[in-house]
Amino acid sequence: MSFDIALSGIQAINESLNSTSQNIANAGTYGYKSSRANFSSLVSGDVQTGVMIGSTTQSISKQGGVLNTGRALDASINGRGFFVTKDQNTGQTEYTRVGIFDASKDGYLVDATGRKVQGYPIKQGSTTLGALGDVPIPTGSIPAVASKNVDYVGNMSADWTAPTGTWPAAPGVTPAAPADPATFNMSKASVLYDSLGGKHTLTQYFARNASPSGVDVHYVLDGTEVGSGALAFDTTTGQLTTPATGKIALNLSTLTAQNGGKYNSIDIDYAGTTGFAGEATTSANAADGYAAGTFTGIALGTDGSVIASYNNGQKQAVGRLAIATFPDEGSLQAIDGTSWIESVDSGTPLVNAPGVGMGGNINTSSLEQSNVDITSELVGLMTSQRNYQANSKVIQTESTMLQSLMQAI
Repeated sequence: MSFDIALSGIQAINESLNSTSQNIANAGTYGYKSSRANFSSLVSGDVQTGVMIGSTTQSISKQGGVLNTGRALDASINGRGFFVTKDQNTGQTEYTRVGIFDASKDGYLVDATGRKVQGYPIKQGSTTLGALGDVPIPTGSIPAVASKNVDYVGNMSADWTAPTGTWPAAPGVTPAAPADPATFNMSKASVLYDSLGGKHTLTQYFARNASPSGVDVHYVLDGTEVGSGALAFDTTTGQLTTPATGKIALNLSTLTAQNGGKYNSIDIDYAGTTGFAGEATTSANAADGYAAGTFTGIALGTDGSVIASYNNGQKQAVGRLAIATFPDEGSLQAIDGTSWIESVDSGTPLVNAPGVGMGGNINTSSLEQSNVDITSELVGLMTSQRNYQANSKVIQTESTMLQSLMQAI
């Protein structure tokens, strides 16, 4: 009986060494979760007859370290959850912590093994998330968008005096080329886009009017005056009082650009502009709209967004990654060291965008490392060696006793 018990101990130790060797071999594997062999007693009736490996446990919930890679399509999960992928051959949904992504030749986001990454597609020009599925990567071009808004923030110096010259042009009639410096106090130019993506220069000429708190603004588009407006400031606080909304509307919709493109009506937002004494300054001067652009690449955002870049400087979210969490992630069925599939005991996955519900947040340009503790594994090897030696000693001792018994007989 003691011979069989010691033999079962050696067999169980050999099986446990499989887990240890797998852990050590995968210490450098991204997203690998260490496993542990659990010993269990063999019992026959009320008598213990040896030992066996009763189960193997993966430390799925223990997060590995985070390695910064600098690659725009690498991602790790900070917290619970798994990236959701689908095998292109079997259609099976698989879950992983390894966020090594790329764009496939057929225009989809895939992981390092070629599985299609699951997420929420976003239609170009929209912010609404689509249904959960494959994330397409639009590799074509985006159309031009005509400008609608100009944001301008600055300080109209309270020290300005009214210009000595008279502004010469009438809106839409006389080209203002170039304006006489004696007719304005400051000018600033903004770049606008028409419906075909053509660039145009909108110049604002600011001039102190008869009121010590008022400033007239003349708008000149590509050399022709297209409108005017007025700003007024509180003489005590220097804050903008007119227009009350902070915006001046400039109707350009009736104009046609030289290339045939059309303009939108433009809202020029002066919110935050002041009328303090001292130097006249400009802290913001930017218009929306852009020219047509061609796809140049993709990157991941910290909220899990898949962001496409274009050669016109624009970036658009074309999708968002999905994160799956499970009631009992420890019961997931492993298909390899870094991928799992749903099981009966794991429960049904709850799939959301990153950071929603129990799902973790995304760390971009980084990967989760293996959670194997090499020191613990080496200590486990030494323990297994001592146990092996002890069981071998039992077998050796029993063999010696049997030999002595046989000699006595």
